[in-house]
Amino acid sequence: MKKQNIVLTPLIEEHDEVILLCERIREGLQNKVDDKRIKNYIDWFKEHYLDLHFEIEKKYIFPILGNTNVRVKRALANHRRLNRLFAETSKLNIVLNKIEEELSSYIGFEERVLYNEIRDIASAEQWEEIEKSHHQLEFNDDDWKDRFWETSID
Repeated sequence: MKKQNIVLTPLIEEHDEVILLCERIREGLQNKVDDKRIKNYIDWFKEHYLDLHFEIEKKYIFPILGNTNVRVKRALANHRRLNRLFAETSKLNIVLNKIEEELSSYIGFEERVLYNEIRDIASAEQWEEIEKSHHQLEFNDDDWKDRFWETSID
């Protein structure tokens, strides 16, 4: 497998779920949905999706560059910052805005910088391991009942 042919599709597809989360946060905030409803959803999303995504990155993706790599350090710092924001329970409107901004910015950094660097140096074996690990991330939010993003009236 030539490095030029390695496609980042599994990683990018995972980010689609996070981008959708950001859109839902923005929509909820714009429609003046109760902050607690939005926070309940993003906490559920974190538990059922984001935590595993972060673990997979730490276990399979970041080691390719090494934990001393400046971009990996930045990614790990972003993970810590996001985890602190998710843990915050006061000033929810501000926190929700920050989470949306941080996630949007972080996704852009990963896709434009970090993942491209990984693609350039990852071996075929490492890439296969990344692809296998990402099959663990089967996400479906159909069970989430409070679909605040589907209506503009609270």
